[in-house]
Amino acid sequence: MSNSITFREAKPEEATILSKLAMRSKAYWGYSDEFMEACREELTVTPEKIQNSVFYFVVAETADKIVGFYGVERLSPFQFELEALFVEPVDIGSGVGRALISHAKSYIGVCGGGTLSIQGDPNAEGFYRAVGAQLIGRRESASIPGRLLPMFSIEVARSPKYSW
Repeated sequence: MSNSITFREAKPEEATILSKLAMRSKAYWGYSDEFMEACREELTVTPEKIQNSVFYFVVAETADKIVGFYGVERLSPFQFELEALFVEPVDIGSGVGRALISHAKSYIGVCGGGTLSIQGDPNAEGFYRAVGAQLIGRRESASIPGRLLPMFSIEVARSPKYSW
């Protein structure tokens, strides 16, 4: 990626922009229109979710253009789950996804978290393994009954000073 990536918290008014980005990113893998429609609700980011203190949403930008985002959910004092991680299709493979995971791990470490759980798309399995995630099992999709999705876990180094 030629432009440097900057990160900032997502704004509630960006929910529609992020939802559309999530749909474009998921569609990158060649899923049918019917499949994508079945996933729409699960991929929708709402202003309420962005404002909910259990979640933390961050956008990645280059030259003031959103190129990706992630969201994490705090499940317990030490356990977080990746709620979302999506990259603009044109930027897939450019390092944006790796930068988003790195940012999420840093945030979780500062918050005192020790583990990041990830339910990934089967097409992203290689990516998650490349960023250090270990395959720990499978979970049924919330959108497509009977479809099993890979579950990963990444250990996160806790920062000595953290707060939530």
